[in-house]
Amino acid sequence: MRIVVAALFVFFLPAQVFAAGTAASTVPEESAITADATRTVDRFHDALVKGDRQAAQDLLDDGVQIYEQGRVERSKAEYTSHHLESDAAFSAATTSTQTARSVTVLGNLAFVISEGKIAGTFKGKTIDSITLETMVLRREQGGWRIVHIHWSSRDAMKK
Repeated sequence: MRIVVAALFVFFLPAQVFAAGTAASTVPEESAITADATRTVDRFHDALVKGDRQAAQDLLDDGVQIYEQGRVERSKAEYTSHHLESDAAFSAATTSTQTARSVTVLGNLAFVISEGKIAGTFKGKTIDSITLETMVLRREQGGWRIVHIHWSSRDAMKK
């Protein structure tokens, strides 16, 4: 385990140094880029809330991998045929509040990491959850596409 942690540290350290070393010189451009990536994530969530499945699909890369509660869907086609419908229904039935967000852009990749709360009722069950979301986006000619989503949550009442 220590070897894995050390390898990850060595692998990601140069990226962090690079990001820290270049951020100050490109703040205005970087701000526009990070805002654009963030808008893509927000548009995805808005599409789910509105039940606009096509708009949600249009923001996903064909090879998107979605990790949620210990399960994985390995493509846009798989997600569309399995959980897109229920995610849209859940999003429409609940209210989501963002409590924190960070965005990092490295070249043509953006990492949008969000924390929040979800409350409401879904299928007769009261929902009161703390949520964590990581989205990785890739910038392409037509804009940002979501290539990875990792969602997790826990009951807000449990510590």
